Amino acid sequence: MNRNVMITCALTGAGDTVSRSEHVPVTPEQIAESGIAAARAGATIVHIHVRDPETGVGSRDVALYREVVERIRASDVDVIVNTTAGMGGDLVLDPHDPTTFLDGTDLVSGVDRLPHVEELRPDICTLDCGSLNFGEGSLVYVSTPDMLREGAKRIQELGVRVEMEIFDTGHLWFANTLVEEGLIDAPAMYQLCMGIPYGAPADPQTLMAMVNQLPEGAVWASFALGPMQMPWVAQSVLLGGHVRVGLEDNLYLRKGVKATNAQLVEQARTIVEAMGAKVATPDEGREILQLAKR
Repeated sequence: MNRNVMITCALTGAGDTVSRSEHVPVTPEQIAESGIAAARAGATIVHIHVRDPETGVGSRDVALYREVVERIRASDVDVIVNTTAGMGGDLVLDPHDPTTFLDGTDLVSGVDRLPHVEELRPDICTLDCGSLNFGEGSLVYVSTPDMLREGAKRIQELGVRVEMEIFDTGHLWFANTLVEEGLIDAPAMYQLCMGIPYGAPADPQTLMAMVNQLPEGAVWASFALGPMQMPWVAQSVLLGGHVRVGLEDNLYLRKGVKATNAQLVEQARTIVEAMGAKVATPDEGREILQLAKR
């Protein structure tokens, strides 16, 4: 069991959730304010996507990231900043003519997913460690070994900690390969992402099998979607890991009650503390991850 637990709050994501909850932040100001509120509620880390303020669709616009990160850094709260670097991997195919790319395709190289990381130097950025049939339909998330090695090397050069996002067991295999090849600095940081169709299911035995394949000294967290979000807080802590909650992964505090990010962090904190553990402060999180304060 983990006795000093980092809570990551994933603030908004890029999914089609804006129409489903009025609490999903869209503008840079809203995303930053939601992150600040989550930090005040006890989040050790905030995980940041940005959205087009007009449409609510996920974006790679560096200016939007800049405003969010600068607002959080200029606030009166201390929190570890984690930005996504996964945007730019969406491939939507015509199922009857897979040589035709449909609307929604946003496909760039591994390095071209990093301009905001290069400019802003967050404490952490993510690396999605493999391709995936992403839910129903014809959306494929594309992240090839060549893209991943190129991206990991560039992130390492920037001095930013990589959080390797693992959506299936093959992704974990490749993430361990990146560690073995020296492209991931110690301590290697893993986020085990469970219940995303069609990756690893939110099943405790699957999580345990993945945890058992992590290299010695790894720092890991896990999360699950929707109603499994809070049970997964307890599951992760029991197996020795850290946790992630937030509106990217779940919109509800309980059945029929829509949540804010701060409320989800508060609920996770209650679970962690009821288990006899404590929530790591940002400074304690930096010690765990060997991060310098920016």
